[in-house]
This record gives sequence, C-alpha cells and structure tokens, in this order.
Amino acid sequence: MELFWYIVLMTMLAVYVILDGYDFGAGIIHLFFAKKEKDKKAITNAIGPFWDANEVWLIAAGGVLFFAFPTLYASSFSGFYLPLIMILWLLIFRAIGLELRGQIHNSIWQSIWDKAFGISSLLLALFFGVALGNVVRGVNLGGVVNGVSTHEAHYFFLPLWNPTLSPQAEQLGIIDWFTLLLGIIGVVALTIHGANWIIFKTNSDLNEKLKRVVFSLNIVLLALVVISLLVWHIIEPQPFHNFLNTPWLWIFPIITFTGIFGLFKVKTFKKHGLGFLFSSLFLFGGLTSTVASIFPKLLPSTNAINPDLTVYNVAAHEYGLSVGVYWFAIAVVLVAAYMVIQYRVFKGKMDDVGYGEH
Repeated sequence: MELFWYIVLMTMLAVYVILDGYDFGAGIIHLFFAKKEKDKKAITNAIGPFWDANEVWLIAAGGVLFFAFPTLYASSFSGFYLPLIMILWLLIFRAIGLELRGQIHNSIWQSIWDKAFGISSLLLALFFGVALGNVVRGVNLGGVVNGVSTHEAHYFFLPLWNPTLSPQAEQLGIIDWFTLLLGIIGVVALTIHGANWIIFKTNSDLNEKLKRVVFSLNIVLLALVVISLLVWHIIEPQPFHNFLNTPWLWIFPIITFTGIFGLFKVKTFKKHGLGFLFSSLFLFGGLTSTVASIFPKLLPSTNAINPDLTVYNVAAHEYGLSVGVYWFAIAVVLVAAYMVIQYRVFKGKMDDVGYGEH
C-alpha cells in the first residue's frame, strides 16, 4: 500500500506542476512581455477560469501527504517552515493580483497588482525549483553537529541559506548553488510552459513573439539541464544507480528529452497545442526522472547518523492506508468529472472571456 500511495502522491504533484505551472509561466510572461493592455488581458483571459482549480491539486497532494506519510509531513513542514510560509504569501499575492486588478480602472492601481501577480509567479517558480533541489540534495536529519544528533532522527530545520552557499556544508540552507540551479531551471521551464499555454488558448498579437521566446529559452533550458546532470555527481556519487538497476525507468528521461527536443520545432507547429504538449512532457518527465533517481527515498539524510526518510519508514499504518483507497476512488471520480466539464466548457480560444473585468 505504501507504493500505491507514493504513486498517487507523485501523480498529484506532477498534475499540479503541469496545470498550475502554466499559470506561473503566464504570470512571468505577463511581467516581462505584456506591455499593452490588450496583451495583459489576453494572458489573464487564458488562465482566468482555471488558475484557482489548478491550485486544488496542491492542497490535495498535501492532504495525501498528511494521510499517507505523516512522519514526512511533520518533518518537512517543520524543517521547511520558513520557505513554506513565503510560498503561502506568494500564492496569496498572486491570487489577489489577478482578482483585484480589475476592481478599479486606474493605471497606478492596475500596475501595482500587475507587479504583484508577475513577481509572485516568478518567485513561486523559483521556490518550487529550489524545493525540488532540496529533496534531491537531502537535509541534515536530526541536526547532526560534530557527529552527534541534536534533535530527533526525523527532525531538521533549515535557514534560507548558509554563509558558504555550499550544498555539502554540514549546516545546510534552503538556498545554495545547487538548489538555486534547479530553481532557475524551474523558472525557465515554467516560462516556456506558460508561453505555450498562451499560444494554445489565445489569438494574441504576442503569440509569434512568444514562439521565438520559447525557442530561445529552450536552448537555455537544455544547457541548464545538461549542467545539472553533470554537477549531480557532486551531490550524489551514483545518481543513476536506480536507472542502471531498473532499465525500464529510462522511459522517464526519454520523455524529458522528447519534450525538450520537440520544443525546438515550436516555430513550425501548425496546431497551437503541440508546444504545450511538449512542455508538459518535459515537466512530467523531469519530475518523474528526479523522484525515480532517489526512490525509495522521499527525503535523503546528508549525515551517516540518521537514516533517510523513505516510502516505507514514514508511511501510516497499513489499515489506514487500505481504508483510504475507498475514499480516494470516490474523490478521483469527482475530480475527473469536474476537470472534464471545466475544460470542455472553456475549450478553444479564450480571447473573449473578459476575466476580471468590472
């Protein structure tokens, strides 16, 4: 049952990254490329009916984490307390930026909330990439100092950064050069993803420009991914051991690079949805490749004193996991019905939705 709920949790996170990821990317496009009012409206129309529903997947993933892996939930929510609070505030400002912008037709008012929406989206993309970097790198479980645990084996707390910004320091920080690298990859990838969604859902004058932006950023993305794979050896001496031991796992890196290389043809796509499909493949493949590489670890320990937190040592009791399957089946049917109805109602181009206008 632990493996079943692990797959459920990772699937929910992958869906969240793909769906809310295009919201973040659209916010970044809004911040840097939408200069005219009609371009800004095109972007908000493209995501307006979807963004709040997309965020439900994050809440659902948190619920599954709490139910199925309570020890990991307790450990991560205490250890990552500071960045989680920052993410919460960024989600709030991003939401009210979208909702309050159209309440008053005043250029200063609109500019303030445009910046709130765009900057929050940018920082959220960065922080979620950094979060993935922390999971890959691991944390100092138990707060080991000079070979002695200062806390319980599953407890840790990280400041935003340490003075050296090193991922190999005994006292780690949330941000170091490795986690920041993954954060930048997150920003670039979600900017591409958001641009593809705008191209898919609108007939904006920005679309041709966004195709060129996607192509250029994709070169940057490929370079960053290659660099991250090379420096991964510094963090983990055998980063590909799971793939070598279980060859079918190579399907996930193949999906990742299929997404990247497909995006190089974005300028020639006749169907506007193909760019979004390829960026979705990259995000799905990148996330699944990462978690497959560290399985069964959920949160590695950077010291030799306390063990890693794994799928098997942080799971709830077998009885609870089994009972939860029945409620999960009901929830899946309801969510699937809601998502199908929502995306059918708002299928096609969204230029005339008029989201946020009052």
